[in-house]
Amino acid sequence: MSDNLIKLYHSKKMAEKNIETNNKISELLQIMGQLREPKNGCPWDLQQNFESIAPYTIEEAYEVAEAIQQADMPALRDELGDLLFQVVFHSRLAEEQELFNFDDVVTAICEKLTHRHPHVFAGENVPEELLANRWEAEKRKEKEGDGYVSVLNAVSVHQPAMNQAYKLQKKAASVGFDWASIEPVIEKLDEEISEIKHEIKKHDNQRRIEEELGDVLFSCINLARHVNVDPEWSLRGANKRFSERFTYIEQQLNSKRLKIEDCSIEMLDELWNEAKKIIKRDADSL
Repeated sequence: MSDNLIKLYHSKKMAEKNIETNNKISELLQIMGQLREPKNGCPWDLQQNFESIAPYTIEEAYEVAEAIQQADMPALRDELGDLLFQVVFHSRLAEEQELFNFDDVVTAICEKLTHRHPHVFAGENVPEELLANRWEAEKRKEKEGDGYVSVLNAVSVHQPAMNQAYKLQKKAASVGFDWASIEPVIEKLDEEISEIKHEIKKHDNQRRIEEELGDVLFSCINLARHVNVDPEWSLRGANKRFSERFTYIEQQLNSKRLKIEDCSIEMLDELWNEAKKIIKRDADSL
């Protein structure tokens, strides 16, 4: 088969796949429409609004992250579907209020992605190490018509504090407010730890301890950013490891008919170290 015929074959297959995908999206939109149909729709769906649906949207996003962490691809497929349904649900609510519809949502993200990737869609040569800063610069340029706007204004306060801190730091870094190497980042973390140690020694000093602990956490997130680690993902991994090791301790004590609250900290620490070795060995054998 010639190269032209191969290209034609793949082009035809892609076109067929796009038609199939469009049909499925249309089917999902129709289902959503039926659920919100005033006379014969679902009573629960008809009662919902943007505010009542928002917690479910957040929950579905976290379930997507959990499926990825568990490397459970069937679950990821299902959870992505649930998350897509949230987008469709919000779009339907907006359409009913004549604000926008699903097509507007898709159009907006398509325009945004092409505009912010000139190195892909406009043939511009942008070095890889400058891509993140270029992305932020394009976002700021889009808002120039609104007058002075702080670089940090785009970071929503309505999100988990860890994620907010990470985004604040990225925004500041995009305009040059950042350390150029890892050494001062670690030094800053050491400094913040020293400061909280100092405040803990004082009597009736809870407010200052809280402030210094916040600075320690903020510095930890800064360190994560500089070593290219997502702090949320890293903490999720730590939570998982803690749960596995603690469960091992419970199982070992249960097999000996012992209650965890009756055991010495030395015994629990010994079981903890044992759990670390066994779980690591099992993980390495996979």
